[in-house]
Order: sequence, then structure tokens, then C-alpha cells
Amino acid sequence: MKKYILALDEGTTSARSILFDKEMNVVASAQNEVMQIYPRPGWVEQDPLDIYASQYASMTECVAKSGISPDEIAAVGITNQRETTVVWEKATGKPVYNAVVWQCRRTSDMCESLEKSGKAGMISEKTGLRLDPYFSGTKIKWILENVPDAINKARAGELLFGTVDTWLLWKLSGGRLHVTDNSNASRTMLYNLENCGWDSELLELFGIPGAMMPEVRPSSSVFGEIEFMGAKLPVCGIAGDQQAALFGQCCFGPGEMKNTYGTGCFLLAHTGGQLVHSSRGLLTTSAATTSPDRPEYALEGSVFVGGAVIGWLRDGLRLIDEAHDTEYFAKKVGDTAGVYVVPAFTGLGAPYWDMHAQGAILGLTRGTKRPHIIRAALESIAYQTEDVIRSIAGDFGAALNSLKVDGGASANNFLMQFQADVSGLTVIRAEMKEATAAGAAYLAGLACGFFKSKDEIRELAGAHRAFFPEMSPAVRAEKLDGWHRAVGACRYY
Repeated sequence: MKKYILALDEGTTSARSILFDKEMNVVASAQNEVMQIYPRPGWVEQDPLDIYASQYASMTECVAKSGISPDEIAAVGITNQRETTVVWEKATGKPVYNAVVWQCRRTSDMCESLEKSGKAGMISEKTGLRLDPYFSGTKIKWILENVPDAINKARAGELLFGTVDTWLLWKLSGGRLHVTDNSNASRTMLYNLENCGWDSELLELFGIPGAMMPEVRPSSSVFGEIEFMGAKLPVCGIAGDQQAALFGQCCFGPGEMKNTYGTGCFLLAHTGGQLVHSSRGLLTTSAATTSPDRPEYALEGSVFVGGAVIGWLRDGLRLIDEAHDTEYFAKKVGDTAGVYVVPAFTGLGAPYWDMHAQGAILGLTRGTKRPHIIRAALESIAYQTEDVIRSIAGDFGAALNSLKVDGGASANNFLMQFQADVSGLTVIRAEMKEATAAGAAYLAGLACGFFKSKDEIRELAGAHRAFFPEMSPAVRAEKLDGWHRAVGACRYY
């Protein structure tokens, strides 16, 4: 009897594998580091073979630690860092260049040139994305233009492209499977959200032969089999990490949203089958889908500095020794005494998209003490999230009642309560801490029949803690006004 689901979680800095049982208990897990390469300022790369080796090693260790037979695994689900770009030779499987990581800014000039030529509007209309080096399209173009003979090989059908999910599945299947899912495809800047396929006009614009592109399937599908430790395992779920977390948080319908509090914050709101183009600085993207006939969409907003502000308090200002100290200090004062921290260390993300904004501490007086600054730094995470929530509400035009949360900083009770207060929403923190991997497992389990329905998955999600808003509307409005004045000061520094 098939008793387990194996989730592969290939992130930016690590490759993890988690084995779940039928009740979504973690049976075993393993993790290996993935090294990053910085050849020039602003450039970020990884060795594709290191990505694969790290993931394969974690798979092997995870299953070995569990003591189960691989034959007991019902299916494999994959979730991955998005936008990271790999190009390899079809015949040999050899990468023609390092993986160009999502953080890499090497194609900034290319994006500026395309914007000056008037292409940004067309790209946004088709893909729901901003013209930015973040996405895969310009990364592929750069590889084809800068690796000797790459463009000729690509035109001859000798090269393949994939995001990390596609690369892993190609390697794990011995080169038999060249596929991706709709959620990863929607992050390439080459995928037409309305037509649900690769856009020929965009491929021509970026000079990318269509033969390089993987087949796109729904996130919950039988993608094919891989051979692992003597067993043939079906891969039945694939989703980019943030869409996987949205699914893992059981945000299946319009208006349901989640925020992942990591180094930055990624907030996604499900919009159902409605393709909503943002006029408020958000991205439109494909949500993880379970049917080829019913595309599903989401609005997404990214905060550049979320939990990273806690690291800055510790390592930069040395105001705390450990991250968990922030909650203790924040509760030592009743408020920030008018202090605001705007952590625009690398500019501001959604909904401002201001690369020139600079960070600041504002509202300082002679009475300002360490706890005030620490509390203000924590509050800045909630304020930035609230800015995204307000943009989603405006674009979507529907009531938003709750916010599901995951990620490291979501363990901070003070922050979660303040998020509920400043947003006027119920904040729900699930007991399941592995939302991203759980999303991949759920998607795989649905496709292979391991789970019967989304209703069953909701029941499996288990207990949670809810934080209810306690702040009066007048106080909330006053604090948000102070925050927006502080942001304005940082933008026009």
C-alpha cells in the first residue's frame, strides 16, 4: 500500500526533501546547502549540477532516515525557487552556463532598452508581470547572446530551457521529461496568462526559439515517472514556491490569501478564475491549478525587507542578541513613541516599486530608547504587508477577511497581533509549518488519488492560532498615516 508523499523543496540556498504520511505528519526530512556564486556585483549564479546533486542527496538521505521502502511512496511533488534560469544541451544534459538566479540583476540594461522601445505595456498585458530582470525571459536572452554558439545551437533545436523544476525533473527522469507547470511558466515573462501557453510574440521579442520551451501542464498532474532507489515513482505535483505555499495554506478560492514572512515577504491572494490586472503595483500570476480546463490566478506583492530587518537589528545595530529577543523588547513599551523604521535598504517593493528610496529611522526624540526602535522595526513588517493588502483589496474589489501566515517571522506573536490590528483582519497561523512543501505534497496527492479532495486537505491542515484585531479604527488610521508620511520622506530623500 502506498503510504507516503515525498516533497522536494528546492530553494535558493538549500535543497530539502520531506516525507509526509497520509495524515501529513513529517516522517523524515533532510536538507543540503546550495552554494551561490557572485561573479560580479549584482550577478548571482548557481551550478545547475550542484542544484541537482544537492536535491538528489537530500532525497536519498530523507528516505534512508525514514526506514521505509521507496515502493511505499505514492507520488513525488516538486516546489522550487522561481524565475531561476537553466539552459542545457538536449543531447548531453550539460548546462551551457551556470543557472542565472532570480536575484541576478545583469539584464537591467536590457530591460531599460525594452522599456524605452515601448514594450513594457505589451509585456505586462500578456504576462501580468513588470518588465524586470527578476524574471526568466531576459535571462534566457542573455545566455543565448553571451555563450559562444548558444544561439545557433538553440535555433537548431539542440538546447533546452527550464526553470529549476524543469531542470530537476529532466535530470531525475534521465532526460525523458521536459515539462513545467503553469505557476512556474507564469514567472518567465514568456507565458500568456489569458491563452495559458507560451506567447509567440514574446518569444520572438526575446529571440528565444520555441523548441527550447518545456510543455506546460496543470500543477496537479501526472507529469511522468522517475527512477529512484530501484523504484519507479510518479511525479504528480509541481509549483513555484510561493504558489505552493498558497496551496499549502489551503487558499483555494477567491479572496483567500497568505503571507510568507521570510527574508522578504511574499503575499499572494487567490482570485479564482478571474484574471485581474493590477493598477496598484502588484503582479498578476498563475495560481497552482488542478485542471487543464480551469485556469486559476492570483495577485502577488513582494516586500523586499521583511524578516531581514530583524537581522539588521541583530547584526547591524547590535540591539538584540537573538531574533526571538525582538518580541520581549517590543512588549516592554506600550508603543513606539512616534518612531517609524522604514527598512528600504534596497529600495521599496510593492506597491511602490521605488528603487531609489532609502531606509530611515524617523520620529526620534531624546526619550527614544532601544525598545522603541526594536518595536518600530517589527511594526514595519506589518505596515509593508498592509500596504500590499490594501492594493489587493483595491484591485480585486472584494472583501478580504483573513490572512494566513507562514515563514520564520510568523512565529513572533507580537508581530502577528500587530498585523491583525493594523490590517483589521484575522491573522491565521497554521500548525503546519512546512506550507511550501505541504503544497507540493497536496498537489501530488490530489493527482494520484492519495487525497480525494480539497475538502479532505482542509481537514488535514490541522489546528491553528488566530489573532483577532483589537485596535480601534481611529488609532489604526493614525498609525497608518504616520507610516505613510515616513515612507514619503524616504522616497524623496
